[in-house]
Amino acid sequence: MRTFFIILLFILSPVWVISQEVPTRNEVGASRLPDTIAPIVAPFNMPQLVPPMFPDRTVSITAKGAKQGKLSTSAIQKAIDELSRKGGGTVVVPAGKWFAGRITLKSNINLRLDENAELHFSGEIKDYLPVVFTRNEGIEMYSLGALIYANGAENIAITGKGKLIGPGNKCEIFREHRLETSIEYFVPDTIPTEKRIYDGKDGRIIFLPMFFAPVHSSNILVEGVTFENSIFWNIVPQYCENIIIRGVTVNSAGHARTDGIDIESSRNALIEYCTLNCGDDCFTIKSGRGEDGLRANRPSENIVVRYSWAQKGAGSVTCGSETAGMIRNVYVHDCVFDGTHNGILFKTRRPRGGGGENLYYERIRLNIPGPAIKWDMLGSKRWVGDLADRVPAQPFNELTPIYRDIIFRNIVVENCRQLIDLIGIPESPVTGVLINRMDAKCDKLVKLQDTDGFVITNSTIRSSCDSVSITDGRNIMFVNVKFSNPQNEVKYNYSGELARPVLVE
Repeated sequence: MRTFFIILLFILSPVWVISQEVPTRNEVGASRLPDTIAPIVAPFNMPQLVPPMFPDRTVSITAKGAKQGKLSTSAIQKAIDELSRKGGGTVVVPAGKWFAGRITLKSNINLRLDENAELHFSGEIKDYLPVVFTRNEGIEMYSLGALIYANGAENIAITGKGKLIGPGNKCEIFREHRLETSIEYFVPDTIPTEKRIYDGKDGRIIFLPMFFAPVHSSNILVEGVTFENSIFWNIVPQYCENIIIRGVTVNSAGHARTDGIDIESSRNALIEYCTLNCGDDCFTIKSGRGEDGLRANRPSENIVVRYSWAQKGAGSVTCGSETAGMIRNVYVHDCVFDGTHNGILFKTRRPRGGGGENLYYERIRLNIPGPAIKWDMLGSKRWVGDLADRVPAQPFNELTPIYRDIIFRNIVVENCRQLIDLIGIPESPVTGVLINRMDAKCDKLVKLQDTDGFVITNSTIRSSCDSVSITDGRNIMFVNVKFSNPQNEVKYNYSGELARPVLVE
């Protein structure tokens, strides 16, 4: 109830009635990248991030023996290592087609891909051994890690106009990995992290490597480059801080589980002017999974996504489904989400813990075949078994996730299948949601299940449907909302002992 009254204060506050333009498709994305970073403005205390600076030293990978058409891992790594020992600088991948296994960035190194440079990565397991510390789907382990890796590095960058090209899903790594069910069944939390060795040897499985996944690193820049043909998540800072990702293009549509940008248990991140086509979620924030994530206890916080474009994927911008360390202080603004299955998506599961709070979405344009805004806190039986059943309610404990205090302002929905699809859980209803100034066209209206404190105000909603469905929802208000449908009325269908009538004003 506290959160509900806070929302009412927002409605009455002048700051929440300022109308601003919502960008169009030709105003966002990688093609619109400016030379400089504009000041970061957010509804929470967000530092002004500055790109890392590098000494005026440059070495081409060809100077260390790299040859086009041949695996040049050693030459590229030698260039990085030697330059880092001298204090840093820029390692150049010139125009041409180059090949490598795992590359490890070191402190004060900028890996620059010149225009028309293509760096192709091997799909053979041996090229990513020995195993390294990493996190896979929110669980710590030692496995293949990433195609481009860093651990404990400061001031690192991948820049330029070239392309990074993964091995695709016909490679040995993809054929040999196994994950038919939830990762917890393969990696029990009773095993210490240092003994979780997954290298494909002696009958052990492997886990898919991410594309670029620095861990325990700071002052990170990814700018201008294109990521293609990945076999798993693309850009994934883990336990990192001070991250800038700008002007990046990801093309991994058609390959399952190929998230675009995942900020995982990291803080102070700016993502701007990116264009993502993905086989899974596009812009994603995560913070660890279940017991392992609770043990690590590292939130993802202070994250700004702006002037970006999600074109294909499961979700445009997603919180979860790994949420154990909490996700907080996220501001997504001036973005276009055009063609992903879901728009703004909040995911978690009963045994995952944590959740999300203080999440802000402003000046967003959506054209979505599925739900425009969706919460899914139950998941499917394939991954969590009977915990996917809504009832009976489960005991509230440290593994019970929450979603609360979420604000949307100035949202344009050009088209969607369903405007709001909210699936909470009885023991932890979604609380404190405010949608202020929405102009929407949808096939279906609103479905709310297990929520407490949900407000739509100052909005116009056009639909062929006249039905709002509420299951155990309370403290729901529609204030100054104009519904336009052929029936010229809205029907409210209530179910559940806790359901209360919507207050309509």
